Amino acid sequence: MTVAGAEPPPRRRRRPLLPYGLLLPAAAILALTLGYPLLRLVLISLQDYGLRSLFTGVVGWAGTANYIAVLQSPDLTPVLARSIGFCAALVIGTLVIGLGVALLMRQLGRRMRAAVMFALIAAWAIPNVASTLIWQWLFQPVYGVVNWLLTRVGVLGDLTQHDWTTSAFSAFTLVWLLVVWQSVPFVALTLHAGLTQIPRSYYEAAAIDGAGPLRVFTTITLPFLRPILGLVTILSVIWDFTVFNQIWILTQGGPSGRTTTLGIWTFTTAFSKNSFGQGGAIAVVSVVLLIAMTAVYVRRLVRSGETI
Repeated sequence: MTVAGAEPPPRRRRRPLLPYGLLLPAAAILALTLGYPLLRLVLISLQDYGLRSLFTGVVGWAGTANYIAVLQSPDLTPVLARSIGFCAALVIGTLVIGLGVALLMRQLGRRMRAAVMFALIAAWAIPNVASTLIWQWLFQPVYGVVNWLLTRVGVLGDLTQHDWTTSAFSAFTLVWLLVVWQSVPFVALTLHAGLTQIPRSYYEAAAIDGAGPLRVFTTITLPFLRPILGLVTILSVIWDFTVFNQIWILTQGGPSGRTTTLGIWTFTTAFSKNSFGQGGAIAVVSVVLLIAMTAVYVRRLVRSGETI
């Protein structure tokens, strides 16, 4: 019953079910391809799963013992700091160089721009294992092309026998150059697509007002690219935090474990020490950290009403 003269309560707007129905097949596929492996990983991390379990099929229940062992390990702090620091260096390098390439492409003619795009796509299309093996050959002692060229230049002396993986700094630099080279094409092409959506009239008005290149970049280009920069930043963090193939092929975590990241630590714990339970615990911790790092920026984008 309603009181005379009182307004009826507003009806709730019924959300259409069609968008959810369209998303249902993709959500089901993601649940099967990503959800089940993740649940299986969590289950293994709670078990005493080792080499004996592979042969006997008998798996003991460890509870949180694997997580306690990982959190109390003296390797956790240096590996975690190394992983976060290296991820930050990769993301910053990729974004800066990718943005520079995108801005350069905007100033090129049609033919030259097409040539640069073709080169970027060709570099991006190479599988990371194949490109890592090529990189390993380029920097190989005695037969490496890079060592030969640097020796010919003569600035750094004779580098014919130099091994770039003998020190942590040069080894990380080697991996950094490779990962950034592999990641720049996607960032550059994505940002270039964003640059093409900025109206030319804005730049013409800025030129009439006498704005310099830096002023134009900070007041026009950067605000328009901010949502796209947020997207590529999130994707870069996800990709760079889980880098494994490049580090394992080039350094295998050496020298003396000084290039060991969370991915390498997970692999060596699970397969070298045959402690699959602790390896699973490290992987779960890595997933939680990755979700925490990306969730903050995603939440800010959603709250500000920006679309990804």
